[in-house]
Amino acid sequence: MLDPRTHAVRPDLADVRLADRVFAPHYAAPVERRLSAGSSLRLDRKGDSEILAELGAGDMFEMLDVIGDTAWGVAPGRGLVGYLPVAALA
Repeated sequence: MLDPRTHAVRPDLADVRLADRVFAPHYAAPVERRLSAGSSLRLDRKGDSEILAELGAGDMFEMLDVIGDTAWGVAPGRGLVGYLPVAALA
């Protein structure tokens, strides 16, 4: 089983780059975005969930999904997967 903190896999969606390793109902191709402002990368969509990393303005984020005002994806510079506010993305 892959660690969802380091591999972009959820029960409903997975990074297409993992299609040879996991089965998911849907796959998404990453959309590269830069952070326009610093933001916390969180384990869950909830604003009080565990902070995985603090990302800075200019850091890259590979967005895989948007749910309301929250984006889910990969912070490639850290090798971590999590959620952050869409407003933090340029």
